[in-house]
Amino acid sequence: MIGRITGRLAEKNPPQILVDVNGVGYELEVPMSTFYGLPATGQTVSLATHLAVREDGHFLYGFASEDERATFRQLLKVAGIGARTALAVLSGLSVTDLAQAIALQESGRLIKIPGIGKKTAERLLLELRDKLPKALPGLAAQAAAQPGDDRADIVNALLALGYNEKEALGAVKQLPDGVGVSDGIRQALKGLSKA
Repeated sequence: MIGRITGRLAEKNPPQILVDVNGVGYELEVPMSTFYGLPATGQTVSLATHLAVREDGHFLYGFASEDERATFRQLLKVAGIGARTALAVLSGLSVTDLAQAIALQESGRLIKIPGIGKKTAERLLLELRDKLPKALPGLAAQAAAQPGDDRADIVNALLALGYNEKEALGAVKQLPDGVGVSDGIRQALKGLSKA
């Protein structure tokens, strides 16, 4: 199994790249999120990899982070999702945005990705709901946060008070935008006590 590739970036032809490792050129397919972060051709690059062995060949996929690779592997476990679709999902949404869409069950964000229809989006939401947070510990609370928002702190406070992740994320989803931490916790607890 090839788990990591480090070498000179020889070619960039999206979504494929060629990495020269001591004279051996490895072709990798990468999501666009990884592609945009690549250094210039000729520079050294290091990528986490996933090797897929199929009847029609061996395919190597590269990722800028371990979280991207873990998410790619979780996507491959979903029925009807192949490597191309998984790459499209990671190209369309960052790992954090995908985790947020799954945590908040927002199929609309997934449907915007080319190649993802309504049924596929619903299948992704259903099958990854419990698996993605386990594959990426600590990401669910971060995923619930939005720029300029204190939602991650509110989720963490609710988790510390003994609520499960589903209850905490559900309560935070009901909060108005821009709510402060203390007000958010108070409002979330009020909402949870009514449920």
